[in-house]
Amino acid sequence: MQVAVMGAGAVGCYFGGLLSLAGHDVTLIGRQSHVDAIEANGLLLDTKDGTQPIPVRAFTEPGTIAPPDLVLFCVKSADTESAGRALQPRLKPDSVILSLQNGVDNATRLQAAIGHPVIASVVYVGTEMAGPGHVRHHGRGDLLIGASAQSEAIAAMLTAAKIPTTVAADIDQALWSKLILNCAYNALSAIADLPYGPLLAVDGAREVVINVINECIAVAHAGGVSIPDDVMTRTLALPAAMPSQKSSTAQDLTRGKPSEIDFLNGTVARLGAARGVPTPTNLALTVMVKLIETSRGTASH
Repeated sequence: MQVAVMGAGAVGCYFGGLLSLAGHDVTLIGRQSHVDAIEANGLLLDTKDGTQPIPVRAFTEPGTIAPPDLVLFCVKSADTESAGRALQPRLKPDSVILSLQNGVDNATRLQAAIGHPVIASVVYVGTEMAGPGHVRHHGRGDLLIGASAQSEAIAAMLTAAKIPTTVAADIDQALWSKLILNCAYNALSAIADLPYGPLLAVDGAREVVINVINECIAVAHAGGVSIPDDVMTRTLALPAAMPSQKSSTAQDLTRGKPSEIDFLNGTVARLGAARGVPTPTNLALTVMVKLIETSRGTASH
């Protein structure tokens, strides 16, 4: 298949690399520094089995790419509409777009902006960019995707490329469950500049995480979304499962990039205010990350 990865950061490079290894024709669209490194050395994929270069094409803009059969849409949430409009002229009527983004409303926003069906997806993978054109895998690597006419075929194709993919009966529930995971740890990892493993060892941190989770559940319920009964247990188990992984928010702050905090804890605080649900812990974490961004001159506007 012709596969385009729009927003080839850590998540997009990892999945794009696996698809290329499986024989698909992959084009990465990303930042100039990554594009230059990939053109020079291939995409470096670093896993527990070692590091290997993968030959893929890379561009900074989608204007000249081959019309894709499949798009992995991985841009930051704030760039959803603008990146979608840049990609739109290259789409075919039957191009399949998977939104592999954080947050709960990106697929809806993207579909509205480009007038093309978008399949919401939930990503479970620990990755980071170890350098330009160099992606490092820390753990997991599976997807949940929303139901559509093409979803079963796409799930089979991805699974065959060592990306285990399941079609979710209730993608909204899955999106909110992932949002809860992100809200619980992304900001804390960023504020402390620590990976997940040590976070809960600090006195009071576990209680903060529990407060975040309970606020998220209350906001989801107020919006008519059901949440699995075991979400608390599964969320509290994350640090032990991925002890060396720093959150994407922490990685953004380290690189001097605007974070997605408005689309994580900030979304819960915003929806809570609209739905009459108090969210003091999510609001506090949002403000803390924004204060760090402001002090470093990287706040998004």
